[in-house]
Amino acid sequence: MIRINLLPHREIARKLRKDMFNVGLGLSALAGGVIAGSVFLWFQAQISGQQDKNQLLSSEIKKFDAQIKDIATLEAEIASLRARQQAVEDLQADRNMPVHLLTELVSQLPEGVYVNSMRQDGQNVTLLGVAQSNERVSELLRNVGNNSAWLTRPELVEIVAGSVNLAPRDQRRVANFNIRAKLVRASDAEKLKAKAQTAGVAGAASQPVAATSSPAVK
Repeated sequence: MIRINLLPHREIARKLRKDMFNVGLGLSALAGGVIAGSVFLWFQAQISGQQDKNQLLSSEIKKFDAQIKDIATLEAEIASLRARQQAVEDLQADRNMPVHLLTELVSQLPEGVYVNSMRQDGQNVTLLGVAQSNERVSELLRNVGNNSAWLTRPELVEIVAGSVNLAPRDQRRVANFNIRAKLVRASDAEKLKAKAQTAGVAGAASQPVAATSSPAVK
């Protein structure tokens, strides 16, 4: 017996495919939503963790800033204490400076040069005096500039020709001079002396030694 299907099978199959497509589309949308939510939550967790790290770093930086300020304050206090200590040491070392200055002047004054007045202002020394000639003044400048351990950087401020009456009929021409120089502190003077001694020893050691030959025996 022949059976004939009079139902609209094509419409049913089309509807079934459409329903399956809609179900697949819904599942895809649901899966996409789940993935997007998971990614969003993961990013939120990463952002929250990074914010916590940033907050921790900020708090640690504030602590380090406070420590740096304390260290800077301590360094300033140490520098101030060192400056005070250096000032006290300089005062103690400078107690004998007038003695060294007078002794140095006596040893460096050439013959025919006389100092009338001397003034010290800090490390600056001013000498006013009379010399028999300009050459004597030049010799004094050379002695102070090259041979003195307590005076340095001599400078001729003024030299004026004058005359001195030694007797009623004996009048001689002289040179009135004004010289400025720097007074070396005791600690610096000791350093200069040590350097000069070292240089002298090194120069003596570097001089070639002449070889002595023994006479030949015949």
